[in-house]
Amino acid sequence: MWRVSVVGNSGSGKSSLARRVAVILDSPCIELDAIHHLTGWQAIDPAEFEARVDAITRAESWVIDGNYRTVVVDGPVWARADTIVWLDLPRSTVMRQVVRRTLRRTVRRERLWNGNREPLTNLWVWHPYSIIRWAWTQHYKYEDLYCQAMTSPALGHIKFIRLRSHAAADEWLENLTPHGHDNQHGE
Repeated sequence: MWRVSVVGNSGSGKSSLARRVAVILDSPCIELDAIHHLTGWQAIDPAEFEARVDAITRAESWVIDGNYRTVVVDGPVWARADTIVWLDLPRSTVMRQVVRRTLRRTVRRERLWNGNREPLTNLWVWHPYSIIRWAWTQHYKYEDLYCQAMTSPALGHIKFIRLRSHAAADEWLENLTPHGHDNQHGE
């Protein structure tokens, strides 16, 4: 396990999981949101985004956190990954976590990528950019996408690890050794 893609719904805990995996594997951890979201929540140019991710994924070892289909599933991340870790928590758990995280970030005015902060409106407005709305509307889309990927012959060279709870993630991490020799197999 040298090149790991960590995926899951927004608010599932994939960034935290990716950081923990990176520490165990002694690999750099790359959060795609930090590349994608420029100052003022402006999105990076798609060609620049793909070029930067392409360059990052050429390294010998990495853990990448994010779901951006153009660079992950259909791009260089999965093309070069040897392992995909899918944090697939129940929708109720994800929603509880994303609401709590959004509330914390908003109240504390936490700085995120490139100085951005979550807008207060994320707590009550159901606009297309609300992370709470995104987590709600994307949950089953991710489930369909990643279930299909797990059985795709084109991705047969990649090891899929599906973790359905934080307890399962903790147990998997306890058995993970540098560069991926785990004593258990994901689903």
